[in-house]
Amino acid sequence: MNGLRVASLLAATITTGMMAGVFGIYANAIMPGLAKTDDKTFVGSFQAMDRAIVNPVFLMLGFLGALVFTLLAGLLQLGEKALPWIAVAFVLYLGSVIITFAVNLPLNDAIKAAGDPNSIDVAAVREAFNETRWRTFNLARVALNTIAFGLLTWALYLTGKSAA
Repeated sequence: MNGLRVASLLAATITTGMMAGVFGIYANAIMPGLAKTDDKTFVGSFQAMDRAIVNPVFLMLGFLGALVFTLLAGLLQLGEKALPWIAVAFVLYLGSVIITFAVNLPLNDAIKAAGDPNSIDVAAVREAFNETRWRTFNLARVALNTIAFGLLTWALYLTGKSAA
């Protein structure tokens, strides 16, 4: 049982850290880089990246995996010192998932549904996309995931300490 407890917590920590990195790279490189492009490049590039990231490895192992692994880790830590830290991390990550479904995904889906950048009004599509809203809520995802990652790291330390 202890091996499964540690393995689930390690998986939760790694996948949550991966997601903090994904959202962080969007905040610190991808979106600022795209902001400096013309409308056609912005729309076409965003569409291509969003289509590429929606894949089973990212969705199941990273995005949803972090949530499932954290829940599993919490269930396996019932009565242990690490549980409160895991529980808060779960709530923070769940907040990130809710933001994604409520804000970022609808914006992503709308820009993808707009059509081929060669045959649409890319300026209107970019304006409707609302980069400021997307970036603001992505920063919230960065913060929530980074804090959750830190809490899970602390939970790993506590789990290791109690096993020693």
